[in-house]
Amino acid sequence: MKALFISLLVLNLLSLSFSELCNPHDKKVLLQIKNHFGDPYLLASWLSDTDCCTSWNAVECDPTTNRIVSLRIFSGDLSGEIPAEVGDLPYLETLEFHKLTNITGPIPPSISNLIHLISLRLSRLNLTGPVPDSLSKLKNLRVLVLSFNSLSGSIPSSLALMPEIDILELDRNNLTGPIPESFGNFAGRVPGISLSHNQLSGKIPASLDNTDFRLIDFSRNKLEGDASMLFGPNKTSGSVDLSRNLLEFNLSKVVFPNTLTYLDVNHNKIFGSIPTQMTQLNYLSLNVSYNRLCGQIPQGGKLQTLDYTAYFHNRCLCGAPLASCK
Repeated sequence: MKALFISLLVLNLLSLSFSELCNPHDKKVLLQIKNHFGDPYLLASWLSDTDCCTSWNAVECDPTTNRIVSLRIFSGDLSGEIPAEVGDLPYLETLEFHKLTNITGPIPPSISNLIHLISLRLSRLNLTGPVPDSLSKLKNLRVLVLSFNSLSGSIPSSLALMPEIDILELDRNNLTGPIPESFGNFAGRVPGISLSHNQLSGKIPASLDNTDFRLIDFSRNKLEGDASMLFGPNKTSGSVDLSRNLLEFNLSKVVFPNTLTYLDVNHNKIFGSIPTQMTQLNYLSLNVSYNRLCGQIPQGGKLQTLDYTAYFHNRCLCGAPLASCK
């Protein structure tokens, strides 16, 4: 009987010691993050006497190691700066702060310590300051989304050094200066790239002739000069938006990839005529309005099925769906 009692006691003690999966270091860091934000209701489930792997919202543990691998906080009443402590979760693979407009201040440099990070989304916040050059240390990063903030300064050329980057979205900020020359030579895969709704200026680097972006959105900036290097018969771009810039090149001489299904170049200074090759493309969307194009819209393909607003306000463009050529 005594032996049975001791066995049960030992089993009970073992059960208590192994009942919590959450790593003590990770739990301490998460509670520091909660305290930094003033114990908000959004993080009410983060209690010191509960298991962060089984009871806390917004976090996820690795099923084998029980280390925190995901921290995703969005759509709630959270205010203040992103705390430096986020950089103290060494096995984090996903970090997301989204739709929290009272999150202010800079992107903390400590994020560059997260060497296992695969996805970083800091979007629809109110972040200020530069895009940190140190983000290039994140060699496993595939997704970088910093859109809908108030970030300023130039785009770090070092972002092209991230070998796994697949999605690069810096749109809707206050970024200035040119598109980095290095974006013509990404270290690994070439990402889909969105730099729209900024204050970027200067010419698009000629080095981008070497780069095959599947998606490009440079719209609503102050880019000028040639953009023809973004196209070519050997490229595989599906979507290109260059609208509302100061671009000036001859559209007649452009050869488009046959993969292109979306092209918007409205509100530029593009001249020449619409190339006949466009009749061979299966456009889902096309807009060449508010430019300096002339000549007849080629007959065939999808070109006549588009609304006239896709072509209007050009210098002397004519033919269906516009008025007949004289």
